[in-house]
Amino acid sequence: MGLREQIEADNRAILNDGAFGFGYSITLTDPTGNAQPLTGFSNDISQLIDPDTGQAVSGRVASAALNINDILTAGFTELPKSIADSASKPWLITFDDINGNTNTFKISQSNPDRTIGMIVCILEFYKVVLGNFVEWTAGDTLEWATGDSIEWTTV
Repeated sequence: MGLREQIEADNRAILNDGAFGFGYSITLTDPTGNAQPLTGFSNDISQLIDPDTGQAVSGRVASAALNINDILTAGFTELPKSIADSASKPWLITFDDINGNTNTFKISQSNPDRTIGMIVCILEFYKVVLGNFVEWTAGDTLEWATGDSIEWTTV
């Protein structure tokens, strides 16, 4: 086994280790609706550091890292990518936060590293389900009994 093969095997072991490592259940869905469960690394952070001031600022950054071989083995014929056309269905990644709330994100950027066999996807908020309460999806209009409404868009 060469160095690249060893790196890929190590990377796969790290991403898939849900017992002792960072592996977490992630569902990848292609634009046709084919959804497959995978294991990888995900994060969803709402506090960022402003590089100019060094101060904490409010913002949201989410990403997911998956093993490329796992994606292909799951039956996908291509790697996830950003779909810029808002009229087309995007690639989606879904994972639960630490409190068990399911969040679905649109892939806004994909960065495959074919040397180590990993793809890192930068995500945009797309859909959230809060327990049994309410479900919002990008583009939905939410209405209250008062007649007020808001348009929900991706951020």
